[in-house]
Amino acid sequence: MSTHVLRCNGAPVPIALASLPTTQTTAIPETSALDDLLPVLAADNRPRLIVLGEDAGLSAVLTHLLRTDRLGVEIAYVPVDRTYGSRAYQTGTGAHAAKLALEGKARETPLIRDDTGTVLVGRATITGPEGDKLEGEAYVDEVRLFTGRVTAMQVSPTLDLPGIRATVRRGWGKRRWVAGRAVQLGSPGALVSRDGITADRPAPRSSFYRHHEPWWLVR
Repeated sequence: MSTHVLRCNGAPVPIALASLPTTQTTAIPETSALDDLLPVLAADNRPRLIVLGEDAGLSAVLTHLLRTDRLGVEIAYVPVDRTYGSRAYQTGTGAHAAKLALEGKARETPLIRDDTGTVLVGRATITGPEGDKLEGEAYVDEVRLFTGRVTAMQVSPTLDLPGIRATVRRGWGKRRWVAGRAVQLGSPGALVSRDGITADRPAPRSSFYRHHEPWWLVR
């Protein structure tokens, strides 16, 4: 098995990973950097890529693997601090995550993508334009999540099937998460933030769903 480290935005390298071959990249890896790296991994029949960084960096890696039909690469995630993604996938952080990245086993994990072909790793938050209340109607599979106006809608992947869950914020009350295979929203204007990256403009609809192929998470 060949193991390579992708270090995003100068993330600290745990001692356990210091001797491994490493590629330096930006916080959100550029396509060109991934295109240069993937042939190196392809030389082995069991490639493993360890991503040091944040949820947005891991999302970029998985999105590229999805679009280039390379989801067979084993992926380990080593964030510095807790993120929505590290919680969802129970990877831990820092030295603990690094040990798991080296010694863990790759397991099939639901891959959650949206209607733009972007993979969701940790959390999507959807509001109205300019952060206003979200107006519209949303469903998780056949279950209606809300209709009318809410403060915001949140979507997260899950480690196990069915693969995705969603909730709405109406204030400070307790939130109810609904799990399913797909989440669909229709709205006069929905501003989507995926793993901390906000879309350029509102959209009339948004959907997140489990891809027909999984990804291989080391844990």
